[in-house]
Amino acid sequence: MSGNLNRQLSEREFDAKLSLADFVVGDSDDPLVPPLAFTQWRQAGAWEAALYEPELLATADARTTINYGGKPRSVINLCSYNYLGLANRPEVIAAARDALSKYGMGACGSPLLSGMTDLHRQLERRVAEFLDREDAMLFNSGFGGALGTISGLLRKTDVAVLDNRSHLSLRDGAVLSRSRVDRFKHNDPASLDAALCRRRGKRQLVIVEGIYSMDGDFASLDGLLDVAESHNASVFIDEAHSMLGCGANGRGAAEHFGVEKRIPLVYGTFSKAFAALGGFVTGRVETLDYLRYYAHSYAYSCALPPAIVAAVLRALEIAGREPELRDRLWSNAKYFRDRLNALGIDTGASTTYIMPLVVGDRARMYQLGHELRRRGLFVAPVDFPAVPEDRICFRACVTANHTQADLDEALNIVADTLVPALRQSACVS
Repeated sequence: MSGNLNRQLSEREFDAKLSLADFVVGDSDDPLVPPLAFTQWRQAGAWEAALYEPELLATADARTTINYGGKPRSVINLCSYNYLGLANRPEVIAAARDALSKYGMGACGSPLLSGMTDLHRQLERRVAEFLDREDAMLFNSGFGGALGTISGLLRKTDVAVLDNRSHLSLRDGAVLSRSRVDRFKHNDPASLDAALCRRRGKRQLVIVEGIYSMDGDFASLDGLLDVAESHNASVFIDEAHSMLGCGANGRGAAEHFGVEKRIPLVYGTFSKAFAALGGFVTGRVETLDYLRYYAHSYAYSCALPPAIVAAVLRALEIAGREPELRDRLWSNAKYFRDRLNALGIDTGASTTYIMPLVVGDRARMYQLGHELRRRGLFVAPVDFPAVPEDRICFRACVTANHTQADLDEALNIVADTLVPALRQSACVS
């Protein structure tokens, strides 16, 4: 009874009009003490916040088990970046186990000083060969690698020009570099042209993503590259969500659109389709040689654990010899998105295996989020400022390991929960 009462109080007191963006500026005398209003808001919204930091009790596979309400709950997993299903492949696990036995738990040092092993060198070579680049360097964090690359390359007199949907790691890297930061409208070549015109005469770096992680759409690479080249601006692409999943050989969105040779610097992560941890950047030898000393998240961080490196090497090998994994990923994505749209679910501009299920209202999203988990569907709640307030949504990530039965069951749950709730909301408005 007390649990139900707490939930009712939480629902009544939680102010759904507020978001994390309302508590950025502190109002206390101590920077270690957050604003009192934030603490009260978080306490009142404990039921809503329970959707975040979920506890997995099994592997990140198409079906998994989570801790929900203190009990194990079997769910269809549409939260995972395990796009090709490589996280649980026996060969990948065996490679990590063998490396663990040979090299121990961690690298125990910075790559520059003591953390580099022959496995790390092998992975550098393989990634560079795979992407047809001169060199590659490895980071122990996907976020940290993007931040370190951007902040290591740019200086105060430079200009970072970012798509306004860019990932926070890219934006933070630009800010950390102390360069001027400008933005252009999402996938809008005319807006990019205007941004580049504003900073004529400066060194400019255009920063885009292969697939945008909240919208699930591709970068409009042809048009954006035409504009960047007309201004002699360099281009950096973050292929975090597109690497291994896109292109005939899995080399990402740039390969998918046939523009690889036009992009000198390619960034990617090992935490998505590679199903591991870390990041990498590939490009010319002299560029990466410079970055090894000026990307602080590389020089001043411990190198990737050798077991992770070995697992990534094996994942790359499997992805190369089994293109049918990509075929199945895209087939599953089309099947799921087409049927979501047929149900009347707004999936925005998504054309990939990432798709938003737009709710557009914070309070409704949290209520529906709990209902979905009770029913056995595990999707990620995405709130402002990660997305615009009128595009608050659930994000679904389809993988190659989902069966049609998995997707049909997920669609049935959506039809029973989201569809009637959104129809009712449309009628009220």
